Order: sequence, then C-alpha cells, then structure tokens
Amino acid sequence: MGISLGIVGAGQFAGHFAKLFKLHPEVENVFITDLLPERAQATTERYDLTGTMESFEAMLASDVDAVAIFTQRWTHGPLVLAALRAGKHVYSAVPMAISEEEIAAIIEAVRETKLTYMMGETSYYNPATVYARKQQAEGRFGRVFYTEGDYVHDMDLGFYSAYEYSGGEAWKSTASYPPMLYPTHSVGGVLGAIDAHAVSVSCIGVKDQRGDGVFDKDVSMFDNDFSNATALFEMNDGGAMRINEMRRVGYPSHIRESRFRFFGTEASFEQLAQTAVWQDKETVTDVSELIDTKPTLALDDPSLADVDPSLRDAFVSGMAPVHDGARLPREFLGAGNGHEGSHHFLVDDFVTAVATGSMPPVNAWTAARFTLPGIIAHQSALQRGERLDIPDHGDAPASL
Repeated sequence: MGISLGIVGAGQFAGHFAKLFKLHPEVENVFITDLLPERAQATTERYDLTGTMESFEAMLASDVDAVAIFTQRWTHGPLVLAALRAGKHVYSAVPMAISEEEIAAIIEAVRETKLTYMMGETSYYNPATVYARKQQAEGRFGRVFYTEGDYVHDMDLGFYSAYEYSGGEAWKSTASYPPMLYPTHSVGGVLGAIDAHAVSVSCIGVKDQRGDGVFDKDVSMFDNDFSNATALFEMNDGGAMRINEMRRVGYPSHIRESRFRFFGTEASFEQLAQTAVWQDKETVTDVSELIDTKPTLALDDPSLADVDPSLRDAFVSGMAPVHDGARLPREFLGAGNGHEGSHHFLVDDFVTAVATGSMPPVNAWTAARFTLPGIIAHQSALQRGERLDIPDHGDAPASL
C-alpha cells in the first residue's frame, strides 16, 4: 500500500510536481489545498488527483502520511514545523526558512519526531553539480579551494508575473524579497558537490535603481531595497566560496538560471550559459554535451497552461547524459521534467525516503547548510559587509 500525500499551495510549480507524485508507484493518493479553493479544484481536475481539502489545518488533521509545501517562500518555516508536529513527513520547496530560529526549530522537530524532511533544492541535481560531484569523488580536482555559484534570474524574465500570480494586489510588497534569503539555487549547487560548508561571510548588497516600486523600502514588506547581492564565504576546510544572487542582470536565465565554477589544485570546471569546460594543467575539454538537458515536452504542452510563458523553459527540460535516469521509476518515462532535469529526482528521493525510512540527500541538516549562509549574508549586507560567523548544526545523522 502506497503513501498518501497532501500538496499545500496550488501555484505554478505545484501542478507539475502533483503530476509526478501521482505517477510515482509508491504514492497511492494525492490531495491538494490552497487559500484559493478554485485553484486547488482546477489542479485536481487537470491532473486527476484524489481530491481537495478545505485548508492546511484540515490536511494536518487528516490521515495523509506526508505533505509537500509549495507556498510563498517566506511561509515555509512555520508550515513545515506545524506539519512535523502533526506527525507528517514533509517535502518543502526552497528555501528551508528565513531565520536562524526557524531552521533550528525544524531540525529539532525532525530529531524528535524521526519523520522525513526534505528540501526540494533543484541545484543538488543540476547536471553541473552532478558532474562536479563525480569528479570530486574520484579525486580529479585535487584540493578544491575556491568555488562560485550564481543564481542569475532577472525580474523581467518571469519573476514579475510569478509574484503577481501569487501576491495579489499587494504583489510589489512581496516581490522585494531579499535575494540572499533565496540562496539555495546557488549555494546548494556548490555544496552539493564538495564536502565542505560555510563558516563565515562578508556580503555586499546592491541597492535597486529601477524605481518601479519593487525593491523599494517604502513598499517592501521585508524593508529591502537590494536587488543584487554578492557574498564571499570562508569554508570550514580553509577554502573560499563566492555566491551571487542577482535579480537585475543582463543574462538569459531562461537558458540557464544557475551556473557554477570549481577550482582545485589539479583541475577546474567552469560553466557559462551554453558552455561548460573541464580544465587541467595541460588541456581544456568541452563537456557541454554531458550536462546539457534535452526537452521532453513541447512548450505548448497542456500541462504548462497555467505557467507564465517566460518560465516554461524551466519545466520542459529532460535529463542530461550525466544523470542516472535508470534509477528512476519507469512510470516517469515521458513525463515532463524541469530545472535541468531535477524534478524527477526530487520526487523520487522524497517518496523513497518516506517509504523506506532512509535519509534523503537534502535532509534538514543539509538544507540548513544550503540556507543559513544566505540568511547570515543578508545580515552582513545590512551591516555594509561586516564579516559574520555562520552557525552550523553539524552533519546529518546516518539515520533517525
């Protein structure tokens, strides 16, 4: 008998994941709830889900085994904590939370309840990260001493419409969300490949100059006017990591919104929008073909009907040659993937962890290391780059 899962939030991402959860052979029922009931009903009908529930509270009071949270990014911490305390396994969209206190509370709840928690970080499965992780495991970098992760997603390329869809009339107040409080697409892609974590940071925030009411302190519910931020992190192994979070940038994020660089004493790996190279002390090898994904959906596929056109590329990517697609359920064959081939792996790793009691890759401890660096970086930016220590909750236990 498979697990029963409830989806919280029927926004642009939820439907696509609902389809994959429904396809998974270990999932028997999929329910959904949303503050706007008509959205939940429309998603249920489009993907033939089991049904809707009237509220998040009703879902927690039901007999579903797990919940998958796809609400607005600053709401995740309290919802995750409530779900864990109600006895539900939790899949959460990024970020894990937006404060040190929320993250600590989630880790404590996971430790006490012994329930599965997984953060749905796409960059852990990004082909560049998968490739770098393999090279690191084989020792080909030598000592990795410097890394870079960039999340280069301009507001004009999908974020305006996404915030309008989710934020209603007051959307500009939420669209000013601080870039470094959404750091996991950059930090996660680096830390997902190397055995290290950040211990201190100095960050510079770039104040916005567009003047359109977004990233305006007089409008922002976050009192934020940074649209871009750059952080330099000290790593626990003596290395350095630079992270960019950019919302005003001349870059084709519809082609590739996250990119990474790894420099070691013996070799290095660098990625641009359409090119990736492996380099040692003698040669340069173009490895673009290994990490380029191939589309599995047409852009006019009906499942993309509610997705803003500027965001649709994120949902059609298939897999790259570096991915191990053979480990996935056969039921996923032909189903749309997304974010450079990550969606199938995200769903399968969470469901497998719940079904078997195993620890998912991006568990609570790993998620904290992907998220806390950005939270502290934003604090540093507010203090004009003062170097601040980053708390650490340690390695994940082998089992709960």
